[in-house]
Amino acid sequence: MKICNPLFRADMPDPDIIRVGNDFYMVSTTMYYMPAAPILKSRDLQHWQIVSYVCRNIADNDIYHLKNGRHAYGKGQWATSLMQYKGRFYACFVCHDMGKTYLFSTDDIENSDWNRVELEAVYHDMSFLCWEDKVYLVYGNGEIRIVELKEDFSGVVEGSDRLLLATPGDGLRLRCEGCRAYVKDGRIYLLFIDWPDDTPEKKGKRREVCYRLSGLSGEYERKTILYDDMWIPGCGIAQGAIFDDADGNWYAVMFQDSGAVGRVPFLMPVEWKDGWPVLGTDGKVPESFEVPFEKKGTEEIVQSDSFDHKENILKNVWQWNHSPNNDAWSFTKHPGFLRLENQKPVQDLFEAENTLTQRTRAPYSEFVVRLDCDGMKDGDFAGLCVLVEKYGQIGVRQREGMRNLVLKYRDGERAPFEVVCREGILGLKSWYSLKEKTVPLKTDTVWLKVIFSFGCWGKGTEPETARFFYSTNGNDFYTLGDELPLFYSLSLFVGARIGIFSYNEENTVGGYADFCEFIYRDTDSSGMILS
Repeated sequence: MKICNPLFRADMPDPDIIRVGNDFYMVSTTMYYMPAAPILKSRDLQHWQIVSYVCRNIADNDIYHLKNGRHAYGKGQWATSLMQYKGRFYACFVCHDMGKTYLFSTDDIENSDWNRVELEAVYHDMSFLCWEDKVYLVYGNGEIRIVELKEDFSGVVEGSDRLLLATPGDGLRLRCEGCRAYVKDGRIYLLFIDWPDDTPEKKGKRREVCYRLSGLSGEYERKTILYDDMWIPGCGIAQGAIFDDADGNWYAVMFQDSGAVGRVPFLMPVEWKDGWPVLGTDGKVPESFEVPFEKKGTEEIVQSDSFDHKENILKNVWQWNHSPNNDAWSFTKHPGFLRLENQKPVQDLFEAENTLTQRTRAPYSEFVVRLDCDGMKDGDFAGLCVLVEKYGQIGVRQREGMRNLVLKYRDGERAPFEVVCREGILGLKSWYSLKEKTVPLKTDTVWLKVIFSFGCWGKGTEPETARFFYSTNGNDFYTLGDELPLFYSLSLFVGARIGIFSYNEENTVGGYADFCEFIYRDTDSSGMILS
């Protein structure tokens, strides 16, 4: 079977992968979207399906319920390490906002909500390492440390945390981090990313480096094992996992910053030469290559949804923005519809609870949903949104018993990097202005559409945009407002997402919005789009 890169056309960063028999399992980062730490399964390495989540919520507090100005944007579940050890599965990730590391375990990787242990320390970008019948976490940025886990995985061994090795810093804008640790043929291999500075001769880009150790003494050899940006100049493909199949063939999955759609993984062959893993083909990530598997189709990672469900259980492709209020959403109160109740009044999308999201896919993603407005009250605002730093919303707002179609969006020059890092996503409210366009609505039902265009994959050769449309009959769509520019930002640290939102803007408990017929397309459904 032929593998075609990129492996996903969607945001799936920080991958770790293990094999169980003929099955491959991947974990990825979704930050503050809940449930956390998606587990994906594949049998052919090209087709992957989300089968479970490591945990439903990280914490029941103001941070994860968007209360009192607290939030986890740009933080949350980060760079999970995954392993199978003595028949049990383990996952570990850090939450910088909580100042903790979370260690999970289960007997069944395809069931969600694993057993949890909280470690009262931040083991940044850690990886499990199994060495001489002990299990360790290798972690850090630049200064790489190691700490031993207790035999029953109930915590760390007191006094075991120490410096393992110090990686170079001169000439680098980013020292080594993003560890993945392996043992092969009696040696330890630690894989990291780093990022060389620009020079007059060459633009620096992220690369994958390997440290080879014969033990835990700290003595090592170092080698760059991938330094390629493939089709986006300056955006190196790096950080991820290496693994084998049942026949002993080796592979790697590494990701690339790919513009507004997010960080996109690439699959490549790995060959062991002179005791080193050599990634790619002749030092390059191939556009395609053959793997010894038959095609095994799976569900897609972005999907349509009728919302006609008998229980209040979401498909695995959906995640909430932060932890949900489970008393304020339902499939069963109005069968065939997703009902969002407005129990927490807010005035800004990024402060609203129960925004339901999915990834977008490059180069084109189109989403349509039908909104029934019968249950809306004054102050309610509900519809579809584009979750990026400069967000946009198209929906229905009710005031004084009258309804309008509204396009609401952040406007202004993109916030500089230093402002983003200092202010964070909620602080940027003072940087951007809010603009609106409105159209009177005389019906109780409206169809809303958002189209994402990622044609340049972040190369900068053409704009990446979202466009907004509405219809009162489900067939004839009209544009509302101008294109919304899209870009990736560290204020969120994830790719652009589609969202379904509903909240009350007038500081009161509102009514509810009913949604159905959520449709996703990856090609232009065209027909005529009227302006």
